[in-house]
Amino acid sequence: MATADWNPLGDVYYRKCELYAMEWCGLVDLAKHSVAVSTYGGPIALMKDESKLSRVVTNVKPVVSVYNAGGRLQSQMRWNSGNVITMGWSSTEELLCIQEDGVVLVYDMFLTFKRTFSMGQEAKDVKIIDAKVFSSFQGTGIAVITTSLRIFVVSNVDSPRIVRLAEVPGLNEPPSCWSIVVTDRQARALVALGSDLFLVDQGGQYQQMQADLSEDAGPISGMAVSFNSKFLALCTQQGALWIGSSDLQRKYCEFNTKSTVCPQQLVWCGNGAVVALWDRLILIVGPDKDWIRYNMDCSVFLVQEEDGLRIIGNDTHEFLQKVPAVTEQIFKIGSMEPGAMLFEASKEFQKRNQKADEYVRMIKDKLDTAVNQCIQAAGHEIEPSKQRMLLRAASFGKCFLTDYRPEPFVNMCQMLRVLNQVRHHSVGMPLTYTQLEHLSMPVLIDRLVMRKLFGLAVRICQYLKVPDAEGRSRILAHWACFKVQQKNEDEDKLARAISQKLMDVPGVSFSEIASQALEYGRKQLAVKLLDYEARASEQVPLLLKMGQDQTALTKAIDSGDTDLVYTVLLHLRDKKQNSGDFFMMIRTMPIACSLYIQYSRQQNLKLVEDLYYQEDNSLEEGNCKILRSYTVDHIEERAKILEEATNCFHRCKNEFAVKQTDEQVKLMRIQRRLEDDSGRSYADLSLQATLHQLILEGNATWVEKLRKDFKVPEKRFWILKINALAYGEDWVELEKFSRSKKPPVGIDVFVNGCMKYGNRLEAMKYLSRVSPDQKVRCLVKVGLYKEAAEAAIEMKNEDDFSYVLSRLGSADRQVAEQVRAMRGQLGARR
Repeated sequence: MATADWNPLGDVYYRKCELYAMEWCGLVDLAKHSVAVSTYGGPIALMKDESKLSRVVTNVKPVVSVYNAGGRLQSQMRWNSGNVITMGWSSTEELLCIQEDGVVLVYDMFLTFKRTFSMGQEAKDVKIIDAKVFSSFQGTGIAVITTSLRIFVVSNVDSPRIVRLAEVPGLNEPPSCWSIVVTDRQARALVALGSDLFLVDQGGQYQQMQADLSEDAGPISGMAVSFNSKFLALCTQQGALWIGSSDLQRKYCEFNTKSTVCPQQLVWCGNGAVVALWDRLILIVGPDKDWIRYNMDCSVFLVQEEDGLRIIGNDTHEFLQKVPAVTEQIFKIGSMEPGAMLFEASKEFQKRNQKADEYVRMIKDKLDTAVNQCIQAAGHEIEPSKQRMLLRAASFGKCFLTDYRPEPFVNMCQMLRVLNQVRHHSVGMPLTYTQLEHLSMPVLIDRLVMRKLFGLAVRICQYLKVPDAEGRSRILAHWACFKVQQKNEDEDKLARAISQKLMDVPGVSFSEIASQALEYGRKQLAVKLLDYEARASEQVPLLLKMGQDQTALTKAIDSGDTDLVYTVLLHLRDKKQNSGDFFMMIRTMPIACSLYIQYSRQQNLKLVEDLYYQEDNSLEEGNCKILRSYTVDHIEERAKILEEATNCFHRCKNEFAVKQTDEQVKLMRIQRRLEDDSGRSYADLSLQATLHQLILEGNATWVEKLRKDFKVPEKRFWILKINALAYGEDWVELEKFSRSKKPPVGIDVFVNGCMKYGNRLEAMKYLSRVSPDQKVRCLVKVGLYKEAAEAAIEMKNEDDFSYVLSRLGSADRQVAEQVRAMRGQLGARR
């Protein structure tokens, strides 16, 4: 009968069902252990102090064991650290061990050490007497009370920031009880001092609270905050059990338990009832003083959940919960709800009884409601047989609906199939449908991965059609990271096994797996795994980290990624203390060598010189010295570097380079003398620029000396002087120079010089002296297009005439027409 295990509590019902027969049965006595249980079907941690089992006092360290919810041992270790005050679990299923000195050690569920942090210097100095692990708005928090009776709180164990709460006035001894209340995104401590309650916060403020207890209730001895932090339960030394809101503004009831013994545990069952545990007695009290009593066969431990209460014993693991409303509507005796009628119709249909039709006709207008009720009720059942009965009823009802959406039914079937898999004793995660909705499927997958149940996680993802990037690929990457930790497996076989499993899986990074292998000291395995990494940008950094320099450089070059090659080269350069070793390494790789030279030319020419010196490439070494010399401001130092370059050119027998470099050194020293004489700067000027400057200054002596010393060709010198005089607008001197002797250049050079610096009138003075073959072009240059056309006609030169026409551009229209008319004359003369 579906309601056989139901117990009424006022207007609602509670039921207790068995989840597991514990595998530890006969091996574990909870009464002799400290117990910490993770919520949402999480693991169980036990700390056993073997010194308690012996009459002789010994220094035996306690044993810490972790079991799944079915009592199957997952890991075990001997505790070798300090005295543990409290154990608890984080929201990510990490075991938190809080020591007397305020140090918190964090382990995963397989007791692999993860990290540690401290609850502060005061906790370390004066020790702590009690600690609480609580759920905060940031994740999981820890609160401690020190022997100096101060409270310190960390709201997030993943990012610990210690906050000291306000001191409780009049607190001279440890409080009888205390708890953490999380409201308004802040963790506050509710502390009992006799019959008084104080709420202390992080801002240094305290508030005395009144619980409206009866006068004979006595001092408060215990308290419990509901899962959602909205409700509070208090018990007193005289057996009173007070139930109300967590802000103490509302009192629901005060129940007399008739026991002056303080309960071993006071917890909430969901958010609707309070549960007190005395040895082997469980008392459930509702907000209207209704109660249920259960007698247990052995010591048990209670774990409050979002929608119920887990009861863990030496033999069994049970779940106590308020019967969901939809379940009550269907199974309550005499219920006329649509879901109840549909369920009965389905049963009669299975019996081939005509009553099925009668039941369906009774709810024909509410069939959609009936189907939804059966679907929802199936989600709240633990036993697969009941799930099937309800889903069969829902499926039966759907047959009579023409426009019913199938998604709710399909989704529930999928969720229940997943839940039944993870509830199996081999997995040991007794999640309810409500808890799964809160956790979400991705979190459940993550928890399976943390339990190393990779195969099950992959099958669930494939069944739910989760994208590979979020499901299969990610899970198999975790599997590979786990496999590389197994040090007893052959590296070649393991690398092949991982590659075969992951080669066709999209989105898996072999470099991350290799990094994990390296972290566990398996360098050769990491190198083998990196061979399967397709992305050089992921391969190369890890190869460098492992000291595989040559391989890293080869991979970078093969990738064609210049930036990646530079990254490797610079890493190797910084790593090699001897630059010669570095050059010897890259000299066999032309691409790397070329890129490094290109980089060094911009950053450090001396390095390039060293490389060419090692390569015995004197020509390039000399070229680098020349480039480097111009990074030096001091002329003598620059000259010294250039002389070194000359020696390089001598070694490679490059006479042209020797001569040019020697002349540059000579020019620099002359420029230094000129600067001393004139006070003007000649630095970095070429020979031509130096002569130009001297001509402008009228320094004929030095002009003549430089011309002779550097054997400047006469034609080049004339062009240089013409341009310099025109630039300086020394037109008189320019004309004198043109008549000083027969110029080695054409007079057109004078015309060009004048026009270059904007003196048309001066240019026209030279037109009469221009040679006939240059006359047309000079006339065009000074803008005499008509005269240029006439000269072209006179010369009978079609090319010159075409040149005149091409240069007319936007000249005077009348002139343009006249010039075009002349073209006929040129044709006639021919």
